Amino acid sequence: MLLAYDMGLINGDYAFISIEPFSNTLVFGDDSWKQNDGRDEDAKKAYEALLTIRLYEPTTPEYREFQKELERRELRDYNWTRPTPDHNNYFASAFHDAVILYSLAVNETLAEGGDIKDGYAITRKMWNRTFDGISGKVTINSNGDRDADYSLWDMTDTENGTFQVIANYYGATGVFETTDVEPKWPGGATGPPKDTPPCGYDNELCQPGMCLPVLGIIGITAAVVIVAALCVLVIVYKKLRLDAELMRMSWRVKWEDLIFEDVGKSVVTATSGSRLTASGLTGRRDAGQLFASVARYKGRLVMVKRIVKGKIELTRSVLMELRNMRNVEHSNVVRFVGACLDPPNQAILTDYCPRGSLQDILENDHLKLDWMFRHSLLMDAIRGIKYLHDSVIGVHGRLTSSNCVVDGRFVLKVTDFGIPSLRDTPRMNDNNYSKHRLLWQAPEHLRYPNEPPSKEGDVYSLGIIMLELATRSGPFEEERKYMDTEDILKRLRAQSSQQQPFRPILPETVRSPEYKSLMAKCWEESPADRPTIHSLMTAFKKSKCASSGGNFLDNLLDRMEQYATNLEALVEERTAAFLEEKKRSETLLYEVLPRSVAEQLKQGLSVDPESYESTTIFFSDIVGFTSLSAQSTPMEVVALLNDLYTCFDGIISNFDVYKVETIGDAYMVVSGLPIRNGTAHAREIAEMALALLAAVKSFKIRHRPDEKLKLRAGIHSGPCVAGVIGLKMPRYCLFGDTVNTASRMESTGEALKIHVSVACKSILDNFGRFELSLRGQIEMKGKGMQTTYWLLGQKAEKCWYR
Repeated sequence: MLLAYDMGLINGDYAFISIEPFSNTLVFGDDSWKQNDGRDEDAKKAYEALLTIRLYEPTTPEYREFQKELERRELRDYNWTRPTPDHNNYFASAFHDAVILYSLAVNETLAEGGDIKDGYAITRKMWNRTFDGISGKVTINSNGDRDADYSLWDMTDTENGTFQVIANYYGATGVFETTDVEPKWPGGATGPPKDTPPCGYDNELCQPGMCLPVLGIIGITAAVVIVAALCVLVIVYKKLRLDAELMRMSWRVKWEDLIFEDVGKSVVTATSGSRLTASGLTGRRDAGQLFASVARYKGRLVMVKRIVKGKIELTRSVLMELRNMRNVEHSNVVRFVGACLDPPNQAILTDYCPRGSLQDILENDHLKLDWMFRHSLLMDAIRGIKYLHDSVIGVHGRLTSSNCVVDGRFVLKVTDFGIPSLRDTPRMNDNNYSKHRLLWQAPEHLRYPNEPPSKEGDVYSLGIIMLELATRSGPFEEERKYMDTEDILKRLRAQSSQQQPFRPILPETVRSPEYKSLMAKCWEESPADRPTIHSLMTAFKKSKCASSGGNFLDNLLDRMEQYATNLEALVEERTAAFLEEKKRSETLLYEVLPRSVAEQLKQGLSVDPESYESTTIFFSDIVGFTSLSAQSTPMEVVALLNDLYTCFDGIISNFDVYKVETIGDAYMVVSGLPIRNGTAHAREIAEMALALLAAVKSFKIRHRPDEKLKLRAGIHSGPCVAGVIGLKMPRYCLFGDTVNTASRMESTGEALKIHVSVACKSILDNFGRFELSLRGQIEMKGKGMQTTYWLLGQKAEKCWYR
């Protein structure tokens, strides 16, 4: 209501309704406006707009007399006085009427000869009836629900802030009846607020004026203008940011930052073209040979490809190509490190792959390649080309086996792509080395060399690489035995509808028809008939010739994983058995030592002795156990003690106690350690002792069923010290005079009785629930004359909660 006051809702436009079943501050709390919190006047003003629904309070003499009798018994039986005069116990009157209703139903059932244990019939007798209860007429409807009566209260005295009944509702008849008291509406209003706002909750009752469409058009126009302006700003911002990124030239490398190293360069014979550089890049010429340049840049090895061009103009298109190369990142694509464009030292820098090119690996007769290795290399090439086709680069255009390099983990990566403005393109009038590189190009690009490269051309080049992997030789190796490179290129360029296109001879060493089929599809004359790189990857993965789909190292690891699967299953089985045994050991440990002490020992910590200011110790033994043992066999004695203490162990688990030990027929229990519980230890031991005594009285001895065990127990409260003794079979032991006194209480007691000391009795008296009787003065060894008591039980007339 204070929140409504602060929001300005206490002006007569709104009325607030609360439900307080009846005035009982002890049950429902004090919800009056007077809270002495500094805002009572604001709350009283807010409560003027509040209507409260309560259960109808009877005004009959019987009801008032009933409440007076309740008040008298509350004072007599519980020494309790009602805090306020209007604190009526409505529950008591409701329970009273419920008993009357039940009695009427039972009497009618008995009169009709029915069974009062038939709950269904009893409840049906209660339905559809009206009777006189202590609170007036009580009506139960056809659903078994009581038709309650309600009153509506309002603050009629705004000066004092008191509420009165302004109307009553009678549930049995459905009548709403006002009283003589006039309600006070907030804000000085003469009547209640309207049910609906003038224009409706969604403004649906008000007709829009002529200004609304105009305002709407203006608003829409303004919104469109703002959105368009934002779009323009975003486009301009992106362009400015792109220009700033281009001008930053993060790819730029200074030539003096390169430290050239000799890492075992691969040699290329420039005249025959039988071998290419490890990187596939045009390198330094020396006496008819080409060498790949390797340098160290910022601590990493890089390949350095010289750019055989004049001065390079950094136009926007060149800057965009370099930026796009900088953003290319894939595990099967050689990473572009940067470029040096300062004449005369102009070069492109990429990551160094120490295993050389794919052509070098295939021509290395000392390296044995199984089909799994070859398939892994092929899948790496397919992945790299697929990434380029999906990236901003779009196409490779120069794919050869020399442009596929292998890193130290035998992962194949494609290189020598992108930046067409800085790369040289092989032409038909170049030297023999460049002509050899044309053997990987698609026929349509040989016929029209000025056309831009295409994705279909990359797929054709990939088919040639598949041939190299199958034969471990160069492209058209069989044809080159009787044809030179120039003749092969002419046959490839030739286009005739009457003859089959010229293609390499499929080797007989490839026994997989699926591999041959995929290779032949990549060589289709029409580019549209060739598979896309995506469909090629899918088909190759589904084919039987494919490996697990990873690179060589991944496939090798897959084989190791298959071998390790059985070992893992065995380890899991042994681990499960170990955990189960560990759980059993821990359970046994928790039975021998307290959990907190056992956890410290498991962690390798020392358990120091600890002093406890207040505990209660229980000792018990069996009177006549010696003679009973003499008349029984050892096996019968063991069975007797096992049965008895198994019974005792099950009982003490219901109390906050710790079993210290059993020695023969002696049973020792303590409460208040190792976890302190205030003074509750005396109560826990007392209740446990009574439970054990009751169990002994009904305990049956297996080999002597007619005899009864006579338990003798003693209890004493006081301080003691506890600690773990020994390393082998450690024991949690108690020390102190309290232990000796508790033992004396047991030994000086009597059969089937619980002997209690003065110290323990003084604590039990605080709970007011135990019955004790004075035994008197007894002689106790080492203590002299001591006053002791017998613990008889708990008081039965009250219900105690632990």
